[in-house]
Amino acid sequence: MDDDRDDFEFERRFFCRELPEDLDDGDAPTLIVQSYFVHSDNYALRVRLQAEGVRRTMDAHTDALHVLMEERERFSAASLTAKGPVVGGTRYEAERPLDPGIATELVMRGGSLIVKNRYGIWLGEDWWNVDIFGGGNSPLAVAEVERSGPVTDLVIPPFCITEITNDARFSNDGLAERPYRTWARAFEDELRAKGSRFLNDFGPNRTLD
Repeated sequence: MDDDRDDFEFERRFFCRELPEDLDDGDAPTLIVQSYFVHSDNYALRVRLQAEGVRRTMDAHTDALHVLMEERERFSAASLTAKGPVVGGTRYEAERPLDPGIATELVMRGGSLIVKNRYGIWLGEDWWNVDIFGGGNSPLAVAEVERSGPVTDLVIPPFCITEITNDARFSNDGLAERPYRTWARAFEDELRAKGSRFLNDFGPNRTLD
C-alpha cells in the first residue's frame, strides 16, 4: 500500500526578479507546458508535459500551445495531478504518470495553459527549482524548494525577494486563471509598501552567503 504521505507536497516558494546568470550552467532547462482543467478555490486538476534538452525563450510572446505543437515529439514525460489548497507549506498533491501522447491531446483540447522553463540547482543543503514563466506570466520568476517533510530551518538564497508560499495568486493554477502580467504593477506597489516577508512558522530562516 502506498504511504499516504506520498500524496502531499511540502514546499516553500519565493518571488524572484530573475535567475542569476551565475546559476545558469548553460544546460537546457526542463521545458514545461501544463494545462489546468479545474482551478477553483485553490483546488486544481492539472495535465503536465515535460521535455528535457530544449531551450525556449520565455517572454511575453511565448505561446504555450505553439510551443507544445512545435516541440510535441520531444515531450518525454507527462502526468495528471489533483491538488488541494496550501495549508502551512503543505498541499495535497496526487500525481500519476500519463502517456505523453494522451497528455498532448488533452492539453490541445482545453484548459488554462502555462509555459515555463525550470532550472534545477543545488544551493546550500537543498535542491531548488527556479521557474521562468512565459506568455501572460512573463517576466515572473519563482523559486521553490520541496522536501519529503516540512521545510524547516531553510537557507534562503539572496535572489529570493519575498515569500509567496501561502499566496494563492502565485500558485500555478492561480497564474493560469489570472496571469501575473495583469496584476504585476499592483503587486510591485504592494511589495514597496509592505516590504519583503519571510515566514517564521518553520523555524529560523538563514541566508545563503
